[in-house]
Amino acid sequence: MDLDTAARVLAELGNRTRLEVLRLLVRAGPGGLSVGEIQAHLDLPASTLAFHLRGLVQSGLVTQERQSRLVLCRPCLAVLDEVMAFLRAECCLGVPTARACEPGHAA
Repeated sequence: MDLDTAARVLAELGNRTRLEVLRLLVRAGPGGLSVGEIQAHLDLPASTLAFHLRGLVQSGLVTQERQSRLVLCRPCLAVLDEVMAFLRAECCLGVPTARACEPGHAA
Protein backbone atom coordinates (compact mmCIF):
# COMPACT_ATOMS: atom_id res chain seq x y z
CA MET A 1 0.00 0.00 0.00
CA ASP A 2 1.34 3.44 -0.85
CA LEU A 3 1.06 6.62 1.18
CA ASP A 4 -1.76 8.15 -0.92
CA THR A 5 -3.90 5.01 -0.71
CA ALA A 6 -3.35 4.73 3.03
CA ALA A 7 -4.30 8.39 3.45
CA ARG A 8 -7.55 7.90 1.50
CA VAL A 9 -8.52 4.81 3.51
CA LEU A 10 -7.69 6.45 6.82
CA ALA A 11 -9.57 9.61 5.81
CA GLU A 12 -12.72 7.52 5.36
CA LEU A 13 -12.24 6.13 8.86
CA GLY A 14 -11.83 9.64 10.22
CA ASN A 15 -15.58 10.17 10.13
CA ARG A 16 -17.60 8.93 13.10
CA THR A 17 -20.54 7.61 11.04
CA ARG A 18 -18.33 5.72 8.59
CA LEU A 19 -16.36 4.27 11.47
CA GLU A 20 -19.61 3.13 13.12
CA VAL A 21 -20.76 1.51 9.87
CA LEU A 22 -17.47 -0.32 9.40
CA ARG A 23 -17.33 -1.49 13.03
CA LEU A 24 -20.89 -2.81 12.73
CA LEU A 25 -19.96 -4.70 9.57
CA VAL A 26 -16.85 -6.12 11.22
CA ARG A 27 -19.01 -7.33 14.13
CA ALA A 28 -21.43 -8.91 11.64
CA GLY A 29 -18.57 -10.87 10.10
CA PRO A 30 -17.99 -12.06 6.55
CA GLY A 31 -21.71 -12.56 5.93
CA GLY A 32 -22.23 -8.83 6.17
CA LEU A 33 -25.50 -6.96 6.52
CA SER A 34 -28.03 -5.52 4.13
CA VAL A 35 -28.26 -1.76 3.78
CA GLY A 36 -31.62 -1.91 5.59
CA GLU A 37 -30.10 -3.81 8.49
CA ILE A 38 -27.28 -1.26 8.81
CA GLN A 39 -29.82 1.53 8.71
CA ALA A 40 -31.91 -0.10 11.45
CA HIS A 41 -28.92 -0.80 13.71
CA LEU A 42 -27.51 2.70 13.45
CA ASP A 43 -30.78 4.61 13.04
CA LEU A 44 -29.53 6.56 10.03
CA PRO A 45 -31.59 8.16 7.28
CA ALA A 46 -31.26 6.26 3.98
CA SER A 47 -29.61 9.17 2.16
CA THR A 48 -27.03 9.64 4.94
CA LEU A 49 -26.18 5.96 4.97
CA ALA A 50 -25.90 5.86 1.17
CA PHE A 51 -23.47 8.79 1.26
CA HIS A 52 -21.24 7.14 3.86
CA LEU A 53 -21.38 3.71 2.25
CA ARG A 54 -20.27 5.22 -1.07
CA GLY A 55 -17.09 6.51 0.58
CA LEU A 56 -16.40 3.18 2.28
CA VAL A 57 -16.92 1.29 -0.99
CA GLN A 58 -14.74 3.69 -3.00
CA SER A 59 -11.92 3.31 -0.50
CA GLY A 60 -12.19 -0.49 -0.65
CA LEU A 61 -13.17 -0.90 3.00
CA VAL A 62 -16.61 -2.28 2.13
CA THR A 63 -17.86 -4.41 -0.74
CA GLN A 64 -21.45 -4.49 -1.91
CA GLU A 65 -23.34 -7.25 -3.66
CA ARG A 66 -26.86 -7.01 -4.98
CA GLN A 67 -28.99 -10.02 -4.10
CA SER A 68 -32.36 -9.55 -5.77
CA ARG A 69 -33.78 -6.46 -4.02
CA LEU A 70 -31.21 -6.39 -1.21
CA VAL A 71 -27.78 -4.81 -1.27
CA LEU A 72 -25.46 -6.79 0.98
CA CYS A 73 -22.49 -4.94 2.50
CA ARG A 74 -19.41 -6.76 3.75
CA PRO A 75 -16.27 -5.47 5.42
CA CYS A 76 -13.07 -5.91 3.43
CA LEU A 77 -10.77 -7.07 6.19
CA ALA A 78 -7.87 -7.43 3.78
CA VAL A 79 -7.82 -3.65 3.24
CA LEU A 80 -7.87 -3.06 7.00
CA ASP A 81 -4.99 -5.51 7.36
CA GLU A 82 -3.06 -3.70 4.60
CA VAL A 83 -3.50 -0.33 6.30
CA MET A 84 -2.36 -1.72 9.63
CA ALA A 85 0.65 -3.38 7.97
CA PHE A 86 1.48 -0.07 6.25
CA LEU A 87 1.37 1.76 9.58
CA ARG A 88 3.59 -0.85 11.27
CA ALA A 89 5.97 -1.41 8.34
CA GLU A 90 8.71 0.90 9.55
CA CYS A 91 8.29 0.34 13.26
CA CYS A 92 11.60 0.53 15.11
CA LEU A 93 13.65 1.19 11.96
CA GLY A 94 15.05 4.18 13.66
CA VAL A 95 14.56 7.86 14.02
CA PRO A 96 17.54 9.60 15.64
CA THR A 97 15.55 10.97 18.58
CA ALA A 98 13.21 7.99 19.07
CA ARG A 99 13.58 5.35 21.75
CA ALA A 100 13.86 1.71 20.75
CA CYS A 101 10.80 -0.53 20.90
CA GLU A 102 10.04 -2.00 24.27
CA PRO A 103 10.76 -5.69 24.79
CA GLY A 104 7.98 -7.90 23.51
CA HIS A 105 6.73 -5.27 21.06
CA ALA A 106 5.44 -6.94 17.92
CA ALA A 107 6.13 -4.97 14.78
